[in-house]
Formats: sequence, C-alpha cells, structure tokens
Amino acid sequence: MARKRKSGEGMIRQRADGRWEGRYVIGYDDRGYPKTKNVLAKTKRECAEKLQKLKEELGGIKSDKVKPDMRFGDWLEYWYESHSKPGIRPTTQAGYESRIRLHIIPEIGQIPLNKLTQNDLQQFYARLKKNGRKSLTERYGEGLSDRMVRMCHATCRSALEKAVQDGLIRVNPAIGCKLPPKKAREMQVLDRDELQRFLIQAQAEGYYELFLLDLATGLRRGELMALQWDDLDFETGVLNVNKQVYAVNGELQFSEPKTKTSIRKIVLPPSVVEVLREYRKTVNSRWMFPSPVKGDTPLTPGAVRKRLQLILEHAGCKHVRFHDLRHPYVKPTTKNISVKAEIPNYQ
Repeated sequence: MARKRKSGEGMIRQRADGRWEGRYVIGYDDRGYPKTKNVLAKTKRECAEKLQKLKEELGGIKSDKVKPDMRFGDWLEYWYESHSKPGIRPTTQAGYESRIRLHIIPEIGQIPLNKLTQNDLQQFYARLKKNGRKSLTERYGEGLSDRMVRMCHATCRSALEKAVQDGLIRVNPAIGCKLPPKKAREMQVLDRDELQRFLIQAQAEGYYELFLLDLATGLRRGELMALQWDDLDFETGVLNVNKQVYAVNGELQFSEPKTKTSIRKIVLPPSVVEVLREYRKTVNSRWMFPSPVKGDTPLTPGAVRKRLQLILEHAGCKHVRFHDLRHPYVKPTTKNISVKAEIPNYQ
C-alpha cells in the first residue's frame, strides 16, 4: 500500500511489484491532461533521489524568479507544484490540474500577479458561468456548474493567499468576490420496496454480497473495494477498515482512508457474516470483491458505480448515487436488510 508522501517529495508510490515509482509533470496536452516522466527504484529513498535529479534536469520555475510582477499563470503553476500538489492525493491533483490548465490560465493567466484585481476575478467567474464549459456542451450547456465556478475560485484564492504570505502582494483580491450560491444536493433514497427489488436484482447479477455489505456498513466505494478477506474475522464478525483504493489515469492505487477516524472496526450483523462465509467459498482471490477480468486486483470504484446504475435500472428503481445508497442504511438490523427471509430463492 502506497504511503502518504511528505511535502516537497513529489509523487512517489510503491507499485504492486514492490518497486518504487516517482512521477514528475513535464507539461500538459491540448485538453489539459498532464504529461509525465517517471523513475523507478528498489527503495523509496533511491526513488526520491532519482526524482529530485529528474526535476533538476527538466527545470521549472526557480524560486529566484518568483516576483510580484510575474504572470499570475506562472505563479499559479509554481504555487501548485511547490506548495499544493505535494500534500494532496493523486485524485485531488487531477481536479486541480484540470481547473488550472483548462480554465484559469487561459482566461487570466497572462495578468501580472500584482495587477490582478477583484474585478478581473469577478468577470472571470461570470465568463465561466456563461460559456466556460470545454466539452459536452450539447448535453450540459455552455456554462460551467455553480460548483465548478466555486472550485475555480477556491484554487485562485488559495494561490493568492500564499502570495500574500510571501509578501508578493498586499491583499488577496479573491476575498469578497460574489459567487454562485452553494446548494446542497438533495439526497435520493430507495424506499423499502425499491430496496427489496434492488437486492433481488443485485443477487441475479452477481453483486448481492457487495451491496449487502455496503448497506450493512455504509462504507465508501474505495473502502469497500479495498477489502481483503484477512480484514474480516468470521468468528467475531469484526471487519477492519484500514485502506481505500482509487484509480488515477486508469491505474489502481491504495492509501489509508481519508481521515484517521476512518480507520475503524465494524461489527457486522451475524446474518451478513453468514452470507459472506458462503460467498467466500466461491471467491479465489485475496480480495473480497475481485475484478472479473483480473482476479489479483479488486473491482474499481468506477466499475461499481456503473454497475449500481445498471442494477437500479434493471430493477425499476429510481437512480441514486452510491453515496446516497449507503447513508440511510448505515448499521441496519436484519429486519432492514432482510438477508434471507425476504429474498426469494436465497442460496
């Protein structure tokens, strides 16, 4: 399992074959996706040394070139690579890089850092809202969502706040900007009949145990997919949640859960333990929910999200997010789940 890297260490992770890999962004394509170079080593220390050497060879913005009248786009890149990127997860990095490359730099990147005003930012956000979308305009319209506008603002504000701290500008022009209102997304839940139909359909499609366990625990997708059989004590029913899996550019990576409190032990209902005990006999993998293509790897969170929507559609249920599916049924009793009593032809 890849360990969380230290600030300034760069993107370093341990591969499935045991070697350490370091990656460095060397540029971006026309769509804003990063192009990288990598180094490989037997130890983490050796990998870090090779990665540092690669960075020095490829160059980048030197700290002595950071000055008040530099372009905002150059400052944004320097801030992201030096101060923001080292402390965030790869999945979060992808969001930052997309916003920076596709939206912020093309619109306001040429403005000098010390000349950027609140009015510049305000007009930028208005353009994003009106016609800022770069793809899928026929489906979603030309404007970006309120949420994406707010996220672009958050990126600008954080970068500008660091410029204030470093004495490059006196005040942060992003403070006080008017933004689209933050709207809470309405949670959709399945009623009892829908839940029953959903579980029956999940059983028919071979995903019953997966969704049953999620309904019994409220685990996140990444936590659920990262479960191994060693994480479950069949005698006590205790399930250890201590890792999560996520995909970066189509490649699975592992890390600790989002917060320290997310590392936890969950006592499963006896009926759920029995279901998993029988299911275990059919699985030839260390992963609780292995990929049907590669048994030595787990299902991906993205594949499970798509499967959820297909099962809901086949069962005639309303479409709900995975996030919504798990929350109303955290730690249910056997009456809520109806493991054997209400699932016809249960095997």
